[in-house]
Amino acid sequence: MSGIELILCACPDVTSAQTIADTLVERRLAACVTILPGATSVYRWQGKREQSQELILLIKSTAAAYDKLEQAVLEIHPYELPELVVVPIEHGLGGYLGWVREETSPS
Repeated sequence: MSGIELILCACPDVTSAQTIADTLVERRLAACVTILPGATSVYRWQGKREQSQELILLIKSTAAAYDKLEQAVLEIHPYELPELVVVPIEHGLGGYLGWVREETSPS
């Protein structure tokens, strides 16, 4: 395993998505956050079927940074229970993976 992770996070609007992305990159908890608009989520919440328009964040980070990243998202995300799903990256372009490590290392 590379120690690099792709973390998915759904956001309700552009403002919260941009704030989370900016915060994670500024704090060096993510090397890059891609904001994907136009997602429709269908889910059950508190016993009721819901449907929402959301933006999806593709957060590129490391396993070492995850705990602080999670804490930051929980502090600023508007949802009561935000989605944070980690997909470990087993392989990838070596230079890119090295860049992610470098950008998430404490300075």
